[in-house]
Amino acid sequence: MRKRGLLYAMKIYAVLFLSLLLLNTPVQGEELSRLALDDALSLGTTVSTDQKVSQDGNGSIKISTVWPTTICLGEVQRLNVENAQIIYRARVKSEKLEGTAFLEMWCHVGGGQYFSRGMNSVVSGTMDWRILQTPFLLKPGQRTKKVTLNIVINGKGTVWVDDVHLLKEPLK
Repeated sequence: MRKRGLLYAMKIYAVLFLSLLLLNTPVQGEELSRLALDDALSLGTTVSTDQKVSQDGNGSIKISTVWPTTICLGEVQRLNVENAQIIYRARVKSEKLEGTAFLEMWCHVGGGQYFSRGMNSVVSGTMDWRILQTPFLLKPGQRTKKVTLNIVINGKGTVWVDDVHLLKEPLK
């Protein structure tokens, strides 16, 4: 009886050992493509500081892209806001933008994430500085502790972002 238990344990260990061995074996497959990431320009999107182009004179963020992209401009944490409207506002400028660019805000409420997109407040083509904004309504009992601020660029071209604010207004 004891030999049978020992034999069973050895079989279990052998199966576990072979399973671990197979999991660590790289899969050999036909390569479809390889991305050379030795030059950031090959990614198609560049984000940089532009000291010369600025609404407030302190520099701006310049985003150049060859395809649609979303760029996170930052997160605001340790908020404790409820029963209010929060507004994400920024000054945005565009050059040769084939498509539109708008602000997007993600609010972390309870255990979920909810967004607001300012699709009615956009830049496109070549436009000078405009104030773009998007609101998010927090009803009583809905409390946000973190907000993520993005700019969405639906197309290719260049966009500058400056003077970003997160505001709070009472509900009307």
